Amino acid sequence: MKNKIKLKKYLLISLLVSCIFVGLFICLEIYEYKTYTINYNIKINGLINVIKEKFPDIKDEEIINILNENNNYFENKQFLKKYGIDFDKSIIIKNDNYHYKFLMINITYIILIIVILMFIFIKYNKNKDKELKNITKYIEEINKKNYNLHIDSNTEDELSILKNELYKITIMLKESAENSLNDKKILKEYLEDISHQLKTPLTSIYIMLDNIIDDPSMEEEVRNKFINQIKRQVTNINFLVGNLLKLSKFDVNTINFNRKPYLVEELMKETILNITSLCDLKNIKINLHNECQNKIVCDKMWQVEALTNILKNAIEHSNTNGVIEVMARENNVYFEIEIKDYGTGMDAEDLKHIFERFYKGKYSSNESIGIGLALAKTIIEKDNGKINVNSKLNKGTTFTIKYFK
Repeated sequence: MKNKIKLKKYLLISLLVSCIFVGLFICLEIYEYKTYTINYNIKINGLINVIKEKFPDIKDEEIINILNENNNYFENKQFLKKYGIDFDKSIIIKNDNYHYKFLMINITYIILIIVILMFIFIKYNKNKDKELKNITKYIEEINKKNYNLHIDSNTEDELSILKNELYKITIMLKESAENSLNDKKILKEYLEDISHQLKTPLTSIYIMLDNIIDDPSMEEEVRNKFINQIKRQVTNINFLVGNLLKLSKFDVNTINFNRKPYLVEELMKETILNITSLCDLKNIKINLHNECQNKIVCDKMWQVEALTNILKNAIEHSNTNGVIEVMARENNVYFEIEIKDYGTGMDAEDLKHIFERFYKGKYSSNESIGIGLALAKTIIEKDNGKINVNSKLNKGTTFTIKYFK
């Protein structure tokens, strides 16, 4: 804003100075012309008086005709030369003096105008150089990764536009640096969480393998128990790595959903089929209530993945011989799938963190990794959906998923 005001100021000053000097120059020319006219008229008046005294019979009309007659220049020049008068110079000495005087004044005015305009030009360029130095300084600070710069410029001249663009770049670099720092912190936390998640099963596997190796005569039943536990731990690690890879793809936006119309009942039946073996282990029954007649447009593979993780969580927190209710309904705005269990439930503290990666609630099983619900939420929201959860301790948990039409 300051640069804009300065530029307008310089332009107005230059225009004002030019107008003043042009006006003064015109006034001086008019004054010069009037001075010459007065001098000529005084001299002509003197000559007419002398002529009238010497020749009283001469008429005024004759004198006027003589004065206004367009005589030949070369004849008059030769005639006056006989009397020692140079026709190229004024025969009135006073007019010559005025001529030289006004000439000097005009030259002085022109020189003064040039000096003032040069001063204004130099002053303006000096400010431009100052702005360029400031821009250079800003760039040096940016190279030093100092992005806390304030560039106050909101004008339309070239340097101001450059400063504004530089300011935009500074903001972008600052945001990029902050995002990079946040990404590093998040990555560090993820690596710590992954390390913690892998450390426990790997340590358990290492101990069981040592026991098997160190005791060749171990009973077959104990050996098989260790082998089954190792297999379960390897399965958990495989599940963890697989989900991490899936989440990483969402984080870098490399997932392209293949959306097609599917019946909601078709999605739910395929999801329930995925967790049949888990249900059998705890003798849990899943009741499906479908009220949806229309097809939902979504990526079937990913939505089955998300719903499977939610049902796994419901099974994990359900009691043996329990029941899980799955209800599907629709309206003019969205499809809704509700998954309700009657298990351990969650308290308010766990409920706030339920969708965070690697978060394990107080009542989670030892085999829980804490990544399934985070992946489910990511998938649903990326595929134009929304998920909410309500829970009461020792009464159960309800997940509500809405897919907007």
